[in-house]
Amino acid sequence: MTMHAAPRKTGWMNYWAWGSGDMLGAGAMAVISGWLFYFYTTFCNLSAGEAGLILGIPRLVDAVSCPLIGYFSDNLRHTWIGRHIGRRKIFLLIAIPLLPCFALMFVTGHGFAYYLTTFIFFEVVYASVLIPWETLAAEMTSDYKAKARFAGARMLVAQASAVLASYLPTLIINSLGGKDAPDTFLIMAAIFGGIFSAVVLLVVLFTWERPYTDAELGVRRPPMSLASVTMIPVNMFRDMFSTLQLRAFRQHLSIYLGGYISQDVFNTAFPIFVITVMMGATLVISQLMTIMYLFQFISVIVAINMVMRLGPVVAYRTAISLVIAACVLFFAFYMTQPEGFTPALKAVETNMIGAILSGSLSGSVVFWLLVPLALAGLGRGTLNFVPWSIYNYLPDIDEAVTGKRREGIFAGVMTLVRKLTQSLALTVTGFAMQAGGYQSGAAPQTEGAIHTVIVILVAAPIIIMLLGAVASWKFRLNGETHAVLIREVERLRAGARQPETEESGRVVEDLTGWKYDQLWGRGKQKALESAVMAPRAV
Repeated sequence: MTMHAAPRKTGWMNYWAWGSGDMLGAGAMAVISGWLFYFYTTFCNLSAGEAGLILGIPRLVDAVSCPLIGYFSDNLRHTWIGRHIGRRKIFLLIAIPLLPCFALMFVTGHGFAYYLTTFIFFEVVYASVLIPWETLAAEMTSDYKAKARFAGARMLVAQASAVLASYLPTLIINSLGGKDAPDTFLIMAAIFGGIFSAVVLLVVLFTWERPYTDAELGVRRPPMSLASVTMIPVNMFRDMFSTLQLRAFRQHLSIYLGGYISQDVFNTAFPIFVITVMMGATLVISQLMTIMYLFQFISVIVAINMVMRLGPVVAYRTAISLVIAACVLFFAFYMTQPEGFTPALKAVETNMIGAILSGSLSGSVVFWLLVPLALAGLGRGTLNFVPWSIYNYLPDIDEAVTGKRREGIFAGVMTLVRKLTQSLALTVTGFAMQAGGYQSGAAPQTEGAIHTVIVILVAAPIIIMLLGAVASWKFRLNGETHAVLIREVERLRAGARQPETEESGRVVEDLTGWKYDQLWGRGKQKALESAVMAPRAV
């Protein structure tokens, strides 16, 4: 049946069903960024450089696959598949039986080619779900607060999945009686693979795509021709780069990358920091990450209200202040080497969280265990939430400029940029550690290697976050400006060529980066007219 209905009202089931999709989005990334580098270098006989390459090379595939998925997802709307199955949901349905392939990356005994191939395959499947899924919240509602609730549900699920990714190794090690065994990660990955398929099915059942208008139902796509097929790559890359013409999107990318790249670097260095500086083991890493992710979960609850009341930029600045404080404390720990910390950690490594709750650890040990992790978690949860709360509003801003709804291409560009920058961060981090003297499996590490780990853990995230803050300084999106934007989009759709008020015109021009008379696709027309009328050299 063709999807043609009046706008539907969103409820708590829709928020949580859609948000559950980030059990895949964040859950997979939590495992990959937190454990895969460690798994490759510890159990698979790969060097830090080889592990970094495996995490980096697949991004060359992403450079084509991510925008292509977004482009096709947008342009299936007026096809039989789009009208009867869904231009977004067709991708989700195909991916459901393929997602358990996640476990193939955590099988030991293979070489570089195997791990590269399995990682590339999962990344393509992952993108084919994530990009269409990300568009659905923007399609289901245009209300500012409802969009924030969707983003909040997503991030709460994301942090819950991160807790699960950090705690499962502890649970499996304790249950099976093994210690630092590679089978721990295979079992964890198999569990996650099953969860991924289940939550994507939940998304399919409890979400919907933007209803068709009568005018859209009258649209008939021309039959495919060789010329139209040939133009697909051209149109795709044109649409992809056109997103950067939106001022709000450029500012948004600085917030997005500042928050996420800093965490990629931190996540890669933190397990090595625990092993080399805190002198812990896999079980200790797992429990420390669990503590941090629990605080990230709490942070998202606070961030939802902060974004709705104060806007995303205030939330972002608050978050980076907390993470910077945590990094300073990690550096202080390294410099002071608190007496008695390592023996206390080793004595309770099988149940560190229980020891903290029971009060059996000294106040100094509890301080160094909890305070830096709490600050990092509170900041990181907000850093995760803010960019994806902003994303839900970007198609509204873009519609003012183009007169089109292009949720898919924005999701594709964001996912592409995320993967490219993540791979670059992980690859550079891997080679930096190797150049600094870090040797996989070596105990103890050289002093130079430890210094390199400290620089990567402390200095690099701080620099990256501050660069993001500077670049996003004039970002003006909040509840009030979004409401003004939505009113102006409705007026533009009705044919308006002048803003309702001078102030509303300034708001829309600030968000879009375009003059009002160039909105709704008229900027492109003016550019074409100027090109035609311009004098030509003989």
